Amino acid sequence: MSSLSRELVFLILQFLDEEKFKETVHKLEQESGFFFNMKYFEDEVHNGNWEEVEKYLSGFTKVDDNRYSMKIFFEIRKQKYLEALDKHDRSKAVDILVKDLKVFASFNEDLFKEITQLLTLENFRENEQLSKYGDTKSARAIMLVELKKLIEANPLFRDKLQFPNLKNSRLRTLINQSLNWQHQLCKNPRPNPDIKTLFVDHSCGQQNGARAPSPANNPLLGGPVQKPGGFPPLGAHPFQPAPAPVPAPLAGWMSNPPTATHAAVSGAPLGLGGPAMPGREFNISALKHPRTPPTNASVDFPSGDSEHASKRTRPLGLTDEVNLPVNVMPVSFPAHAHSQSFNAPDDLPKTVGRVLNQGSSPMSMDFHPIQQTLLLVGTNVGDIGLWEVGSRERLVQRNFKVWDLSACTMPLQAGLVKDPGVSVNRVIWSPDGSLFGVAYSRHLIQIYSYHGNDDVRQHLEIDAHVGGVNDLAFSHPNKQLSVITCGDDKLIKVWDATTGTKQYTFEGHEAPVYSVCPHHKENIQFIFSTALDGKIKAWLYDNLGSRVDYDAPGRWCTTMAYSADGTRLFSCGTSKDGESHIVEWNESEGAVKRTYQGFRKRSLGVVQFDTTKNRFLAAGDDFSIKFWDMDNTQLLTSSEADGGLPASPRIRFNKDGSLLAISANENGIKVLANNDGLRLLRTFENIAFDASRTSEAAKPTVNPISASVASSAGLTDRVPSSVGISAMNGDTRNLGDVKPRIIEETNDKSKIWKLSEINEPSQCRSLKLPENLRVTKISRLIYTNSGNAILALASNAVHLLWKWQRSDRNSNGKATATVSPQLWQPSSGILMTNDVADTSPEEAVPCFALSKNDSYVMSASGGKISLFNMMTFKTMTTFMPPPPAATFLAFHPQDNNIIAIGMDDSTIQIYNVRVDEVKSKLKGHSKRITGLAFSHVLNVLVSSGADAQLCVWNSDGWEKQKSRFLQLPSGRSPGAQSETRVQFHQDQLHFLVVHETQLAIYETTKLECVKQWAPRESTAPISHATFSCDSQLVYASFLDSTVCVFTAAQLRLRCRINPSAYLSPNISSNVHPLVIAAHPQEPNQFALGLSDGSVHVFEPLESEGKWGLTPPVENGSSSNAPSSAPAGGGSGSDQPQR
Repeated sequence: MSSLSRELVFLILQFLDEEKFKETVHKLEQESGFFFNMKYFEDEVHNGNWEEVEKYLSGFTKVDDNRYSMKIFFEIRKQKYLEALDKHDRSKAVDILVKDLKVFASFNEDLFKEITQLLTLENFRENEQLSKYGDTKSARAIMLVELKKLIEANPLFRDKLQFPNLKNSRLRTLINQSLNWQHQLCKNPRPNPDIKTLFVDHSCGQQNGARAPSPANNPLLGGPVQKPGGFPPLGAHPFQPAPAPVPAPLAGWMSNPPTATHAAVSGAPLGLGGPAMPGREFNISALKHPRTPPTNASVDFPSGDSEHASKRTRPLGLTDEVNLPVNVMPVSFPAHAHSQSFNAPDDLPKTVGRVLNQGSSPMSMDFHPIQQTLLLVGTNVGDIGLWEVGSRERLVQRNFKVWDLSACTMPLQAGLVKDPGVSVNRVIWSPDGSLFGVAYSRHLIQIYSYHGNDDVRQHLEIDAHVGGVNDLAFSHPNKQLSVITCGDDKLIKVWDATTGTKQYTFEGHEAPVYSVCPHHKENIQFIFSTALDGKIKAWLYDNLGSRVDYDAPGRWCTTMAYSADGTRLFSCGTSKDGESHIVEWNESEGAVKRTYQGFRKRSLGVVQFDTTKNRFLAAGDDFSIKFWDMDNTQLLTSSEADGGLPASPRIRFNKDGSLLAISANENGIKVLANNDGLRLLRTFENIAFDASRTSEAAKPTVNPISASVASSAGLTDRVPSSVGISAMNGDTRNLGDVKPRIIEETNDKSKIWKLSEINEPSQCRSLKLPENLRVTKISRLIYTNSGNAILALASNAVHLLWKWQRSDRNSNGKATATVSPQLWQPSSGILMTNDVADTSPEEAVPCFALSKNDSYVMSASGGKISLFNMMTFKTMTTFMPPPPAATFLAFHPQDNNIIAIGMDDSTIQIYNVRVDEVKSKLKGHSKRITGLAFSHVLNVLVSSGADAQLCVWNSDGWEKQKSRFLQLPSGRSPGAQSETRVQFHQDQLHFLVVHETQLAIYETTKLECVKQWAPRESTAPISHATFSCDSQLVYASFLDSTVCVFTAAQLRLRCRINPSAYLSPNISSNVHPLVIAAHPQEPNQFALGLSDGSVHVFEPLESEGKWGLTPPVENGSSSNAPSSAPAGGGSGSDQPQR
C-alpha cells in the first residue's frame, strides 16, 4: 500500500472516531495493522475480553512471529488460565490448557508441565511463584504493565503505537478544500452554492446575476476550511505584527512572517477567497512554499489545540520507556570524496598536545577569541580556571562565592546555607575578549572583566533566574553589548552587559530553557532558543513573542550553533533515550537539510558539539571525539585522544580550529592540536614567564569567602567550613594540619583513651568507584540488600549501579574497598533515568527506595515516580505526575506493594502499587517530607519534614499518634532547604534523627529524645548520617568533607576521617560528601556520595578491624557525658539539649 493510501486510512480512522463509530474504528485498526490503539487494548484486558484481545492482536502479530510476540500471547493465555482456576472452573481451565497453552510446550516443556500441575492444587497460590497473586483486577493490572513493555519492545509494533498528529476533522478539511476549488472553477458560481453530493464534482447551474464572492467564510461541511498554500498558525503563539521586517533566513521558519505592513495572522478558518485568479496564485504559492518540506516531514507540526492528536497519544503514555534499537552505525568516511583537496588528519586537531588537571570535573570551556591559547574552564563544583595552554600555566583559579549575598533572593540565600554546592553550566568570552560570563546551576550569573595575564576582576553579579541558569551568551543588539541568559524558570532574559539592567524578558517556552543562540542577518538581530521539551523558538529584540515553534530532533537537550562565517545553522541534541542527532537546518524553509550519521546507538549522556573553519563538525560521543565534514552526512573520522575520555566529553575549538579542548576523566582536560596548533603551543612553551611566575609566587593565600559573605548574619560561621578554605590560585586543603593540635588542647579529660584520627590514605582502606558517566553530584546512595552492589541516584536523575563480582581476591562477591567493582549496565546500554518533568534536576528533591529482593527500585527526581527493573534497567511503570512531587519513598516492611510517599506539599500518601490506588493521605507536616521509616515491631511509620517536625503514625489505620518538633539551636529556624532524616535502630524501638544541626536518638512510643549530639556553631553542618548494619555505630558526614564515626549507644565520637585521607590534593575544596550509606552485612563498611559525582567505599585496615576504640564512660554516667570534641566537622558536645 502506498504511503498516501496509508495516510488516507489514518484520516478515515480519525473521521470514524469523531463520528463515534467505535467498533468500526477498532476493526479498521486491526485489519489495516497501521495503528495499535493501546488504550483500547488496555480496556479490553482490564475487562477480561480475551477473545477480542487476541483477535485485535492478530492484526499486528502472530504467536510465533518473534519472542516478544510469543511472550505477549503466553502472558494473556496464562492469565486466562489462572482466572479459570481461581473460579474453580476446572473444565474451562483444561480447555484453555489444551487449546491455548499447549502451543508453548514445544518451546518450554518444563514450564508447560508446571502449568499443568496447577490443576492438582486446591489453590494455585500454593505454588511459590504464584504465592503473591492477588485478586483478578490487580493481577490483570500487573500483567498489563508487562504487556505494554513487550509491545513497545516488539519491532513489529514499531511506528504503530503513535497516531499521527492531525488537526481536527482533517478529512473534512480536505473535502472542503476540494469543493471550494471546484466552486472556483465554476463558470457561473453562485453566492450560496447548494452542494448536495460528493459523488460527482460540484458545478453551479446557470444563473443570472453578478459573480459570486469567494465562499471563504462558508464552510461547506461544517469543518474548518484551509487556505491552500498558507501555513497554519503555530499553536498558542500566533505571530504578531513586527515593527521591522523579518530577516529572510528566519522567514521560512514562520507561518506568514510578520512585516510592518501586514496584520497578524488570524486564527479563523481560512478559505480560498482572495484577489482575481486565485487558482494561479495558489499554484505559485504552493510551488514556492511546500507545506511539508520533502527533506523533513517532521517540521510542520499541528498546533496545540489538536484534541484528537492528544486523545490518541495520551493513553500510550510510556514513550519515555521505549528502548528500541536505533539503526545508526558509525561509518568511516574517506576524505577523497570531497571535491576540495585536504588531508583530514592535518586539518583536524587530533594530536594530544597538552594534558591539564583542573581539580574538579570540567563542565564548560571556551578559548579566548584573540589570545587563542587562553582557555577558560568552569567545573561541576563551581570553580573557574583560566589556563595559558601553551605554557601549561593556570593563571587564575577561583572557587565559587557569592559576591553580594544581600542582593540575592531569599530562596537562593536559604539554598546556599543548606548546600553551598554549585555547578558551572556555561562559561563564555565576550566577542572582544574583554569580559567573560559564568552561568551557574543556582540562580546566578557572574560577569568578569579581563585585563590580561592573570588580571581578572569582578564586573557584574545577577540573580538571573529561579533555579538553574542553563546557558549564557553575548550579543550586540542596538549596537550595545548585552548578555542573554536562559533558565529553569522557562524564561530568556537580556541584560545590559555594562550596567546589569534587564532589557527584555521572553516568555513562551513551556519547559526549562536549555540553550540560547543569538545571531544576526541583514542587520536584524535575533535569538534562537531550545527547551527541554525539544521546542525551538526564535525571538526578535521586542516584546511580541516567539516567531518560531518547532521540534528539534531528539526533543530534549539541544544546542544550536552557526558556522564561523554565520551562513550555516546546525543543532545537536540528545533524547531522553540517549539517541543523539546533529543536523543542518535550511533556514529559508525551517526544515532539516541533512542529518549526520555515526552516533552510538544510545549515547551515555548529553552529547556536546562545536563547529570550526566553516568546514567541520565535532561531537563528544562514545568515549571519543567524532568529526564530520559539513557537506557529508557520513562520519569523517574519530579520535580517542589516547584514551581516558568520559562517555560524552565536553569539547571546544579555538577560533582558528587549530586547538580542541576536551574534558577527560579524573578532572582532566586534554588539548588536541593539528600541525598549526602544535607550532602555536611550542611558541608559547619556549617563551619565558619568569616575571609572571614571580608575581604568582608572591601572592598571599586568600580566603575567597571572607569578604563576600561576612555581611550575611548567621552565615559567616558556617560557610567557610562548608565550602572549604582555599587559596585564590589553588586548592590548599591544609586544615588537617591544624586539627590534631586542637584535639590535643581539648582532649585532656582522658589520658588513656584517644580519639582515632585518620589523616592519610594509608591509615584506612578506601576505594573510589570507577566512573564512566558524567554526573554533577550524588544525591542518594544505598547498598543493595544482598551487599554485592551500590546504587546511586545522581542529581541529573540518572542511576548508577556498581556490582562486585566473585574472584580470587573477593571470594564472596560482596562489596569491598579492596577490589574494584564494575559500573554495570545491561547489554541494551540503556540507563535508569527518572522523569524530571519541567523541574530542574538541581532544584528537585531526589528520592528512591529498593525492594527487599533487590529486583526493583522506585525512584523520583521531581517528576513522575518510576519503577525500574534492576536487572534490565527498564522502566516498568511511571505514576503520580507532579504537582505535588514525591520527596521521599519507603516500602512497607510486610508488603512490597504498599509504599509510603512523602510529597513536597507536606502530605504523605499511602499508595498501593498493585491496584494503582492511594489508600490514605496523611496530613500533619507544614513543609515537604524529608524522611520516612517503618517499624514492623511497633507497626508505626515515623515521618520527618523540612519543618523540623517528627510524626508517628499507626500503620494499621494511619492515624497520627504523636508529633514533636526538633530542639534546634537558639536563633535557628527550619529553612526551606533543611532536611531531617529518620532511620530505625535494629531493635525497631528507637530511631536516629539526622539534621544539619544535630544527631539524636529517639524512643518511639513516647517520642522522647534520649541522646543528642550537636556540632559547635563554628563548624560545618552535618550533611548526612546512618546507622551501621548492626546499629552499634553511627556514620556521619559533614560539609567540610570530614567523616565521623560515633558509638550509637551514647553518640560519642570514636573515630574521625579527615579529607586528606581520601581526597586527592588536586580535588577542589568545594567537593564534599552529600550522602552516606552503610553496608547491610559488614558493620565497619560504609560508602560516601560526593558533590563531584564520585562514590568512595571505606573500611578500616585489616590489622585494625574496626573504626577506633569505644570511648570510656566518664564520671559513672551512661548518658550525658561530653565526648572529645574535634575541631573539624566532628566537633561538638554530647550534652543533650533539653
